[in-house]
Amino acid sequence: MHVTFPGQMRQDEVWDGYFQRHYDGPRRGLAKRIFANSGVVTRHGAVNPLVEDASGWSTARRMERYLTEALPLGKDAVAGALNDAGLRPDEIGLFVVCSCTGYATPGLDILLARDLGMAAETQRLFVGHMGCYAAIPGLGAASDYVVSRGRPAVLLCLELTSLHVQPPSVDPQQIVAHALFSDAAAAVVLVPGGTGTGVSDIAAVTDTATADHMTWDVTDLGFRMGLSPKVPDVLAVYVADLVGRLLTPRGLTTGDVDGWAVHPGGPRILDVVRDQLVLPEAALAESRGTLAEHGNCSSPTVLLILDALRRRAAGRPRTTVALAFGPGLTLYGVLLQL
Repeated sequence: MHVTFPGQMRQDEVWDGYFQRHYDGPRRGLAKRIFANSGVVTRHGAVNPLVEDASGWSTARRMERYLTEALPLGKDAVAGALNDAGLRPDEIGLFVVCSCTGYATPGLDILLARDLGMAAETQRLFVGHMGCYAAIPGLGAASDYVVSRGRPAVLLCLELTSLHVQPPSVDPQQIVAHALFSDAAAAVVLVPGGTGTGVSDIAAVTDTATADHMTWDVTDLGFRMGLSPKVPDVLAVYVADLVGRLLTPRGLTTGDVDGWAVHPGGPRILDVVRDQLVLPEAALAESRGTLAEHGNCSSPTVLLILDALRRRAAGRPRTTVALAFGPGLTLYGVLLQL
């Protein structure tokens, strides 16, 4: 696994230097509290609001910048993952790319496969608009390919949320999105033969009655996030059953899980997962640490947490559960051996 980031920014400096002016008026006090309580200390942005104010950019301009920034970031992540795995690009059978923050045709899957030197016969899969949980079905598709075809696969998750800063608004959902989201790319290689990361099972549930709780709307001024404060309440209903569907058939309990990679959609989401699964606070150390150090990077985030868990494991096999949540409202979980 290999992760890459654009430039780092401190949360307090982003607030002082940009967002406190952005939210000048009756919402400034609320916005300041949201930023202070986000759990984010540092974050990353291909577009730094202290240098460039993208809030008035057209969607076309944002998409042009997406390609400019995404190609080198994605290339570094995939090349690093391949190097770590000891593989050449032309040995890859399937290349899966997840991204919901920009679009182009030909897409990142084609352009990166070309620039990296993957074979013309390499199969590709592009996953868009699954948002924060996209890495898990992406892992599932890559794993299924490796098992059925006996060839290596690569998953890349890349998001540039900084492109989508919105004009000033009194909507608290916009403030929350601006306080949490960040940019990153993460790539993981899966190979046949049981070495490295192994996917044991995947479970999912979607509550379509709450589809309006998390949205990502394409507007003339970029993509606008809708993020209801009710999301943690929905997760509380489903997360224990979802985890049970991963563990119970194998005779496992939460106590048998060595590592938890829980997507940090915000501090309250982590609290809900901890309480519903009756986990010790220490079980969420990597999840909270990733939120603090990198922010919510959408689809790459759960891979960042898995990378932190893998480094802590120091090569020892570990039973791991990763959980992520996104539009639908959808919960995804995967049982892994790191």
